Amino acid sequence: MSDKEEAMDDCVRFNDEEMKEEDDDSECYENLDEESDSDSEDDDNDSQDEGDAVEEDVLQGPQQTYLPGKPLEEGEELVCDENAYLMFHKANTGAPCLSFDIIPDGLGAERTDFPHTAYLLSGTQASTEFTNRLIVMKMSNMQKTQPESDSEDSDEEDEETTMKPDLECAIIHHQGSVNRVRMCVVGDKPLAASWSETGKVYLWDLTHPLKAVNDPVLLKTYVENKESPRPLFTFKGHTTEGFAMDWSVPMPGVLATGDCKKNIHIWKPSEGGLWVVDQRPLVGHNASVEDLQWSPNEPNVLASCSVDRSIRIWDTRVQPGKACMLTAANAHENDINVINWNKREPFILSGGDDGKLHVWDLRQFQAGTPVATFKHHTAPITSVEWHPTDSTVFASAGADDQIALWDLALEKDEEVAGSNVEPELADLPPQLLFIHQGQKEIKELHWHPQIPGMLISTAITGFNIFKTISV
Repeated sequence: MSDKEEAMDDCVRFNDEEMKEEDDDSECYENLDEESDSDSEDDDNDSQDEGDAVEEDVLQGPQQTYLPGKPLEEGEELVCDENAYLMFHKANTGAPCLSFDIIPDGLGAERTDFPHTAYLLSGTQASTEFTNRLIVMKMSNMQKTQPESDSEDSDEEDEETTMKPDLECAIIHHQGSVNRVRMCVVGDKPLAASWSETGKVYLWDLTHPLKAVNDPVLLKTYVENKESPRPLFTFKGHTTEGFAMDWSVPMPGVLATGDCKKNIHIWKPSEGGLWVVDQRPLVGHNASVEDLQWSPNEPNVLASCSVDRSIRIWDTRVQPGKACMLTAANAHENDINVINWNKREPFILSGGDDGKLHVWDLRQFQAGTPVATFKHHTAPITSVEWHPTDSTVFASAGADDQIALWDLALEKDEEVAGSNVEPELADLPPQLLFIHQGQKEIKELHWHPQIPGMLISTAITGFNIFKTISV
């Protein structure tokens, strides 16, 4: 057994121990797709509800499409339709990671060939402040999902071992739970920003941890020596914690952060690897700023959403007290949790506590009326994101433990609508493509910008990495 395999084997066993010292500096992570016996039992009790499930009478009767929230009758169970996925893997990092971002890599764009490799940065929410970490993750050897075969042949164990995905992790000590993390690349340097529950915002250089996860020898040294980069920069100007954070694409190194006391601060890089943060917050919101999004095309243009139910568009070149250019007041019935800016069209997508998804056309933004509204989720929306290349496709996640894929280009087919369609399906929005389930308390999702159709989501129960047949 190699040193790497031995270390990973120790990690898996350590995660299964009931008595774990939370203040121990050692860190262990399970390989992709590995689950403990107790996890497997929980999955059985949950009736295998992950994925685009189908409802099946275990005794007799045809399979039927299951819609979330529909009660199961006696003798019925949920079965995941594996044919609905091109790829589906899981990962667990111990303490839940409720925010993550995808690290750009040099493996090429528009990658379609299996196996896939992805790099992530995630941040933990551990039970004690001083046991929290940022985790640089390398997920590799993610093969195309093969539906289970009815064959009883057992001579393919070696092949299954080869097909098993792998997870490498390098940790960075972090003071306080990580509310949100975001990645950017400035020049050739991978930078990360993290929001701490302590009210501080940190900037990090991920060069060394990334080298470690790519080299088994370096990773062994990194772990044995308990290496951990120190922050490049720390901002203590926010008077409370926050969640809103975004890097500008047109202006590399420019960052916006928003806190729970309505304040938004703009960061700009300066010489010597430092940042200048405008101490004067943008004036406009009167409650917690929940999300921020820089325009993907226009420098200095920023969007924000708030508990005050408004979405605002800012010109950051203007004096902070006058920087708000456009406002959609009462954009949702309750708190607005998340927004996302379309990469190719002048659309902003928003999701709120009212469970609604709104699509806003910036050319008609001042009218205060969305151009499209979808009410499928039965609980607050926790994450939304447009597809990186298809301007009509987006994904949404909610506190109802659903991830939904949507396509605005689809319209209702009257011929199909008039055919023999189940009544529950007839009432679904025609733009709804796919429903993914199985995670509990989903917090964040992202499309992989270099692997078409790959979605990654994080929840209390860990990560899901999947590609569907729909996108």
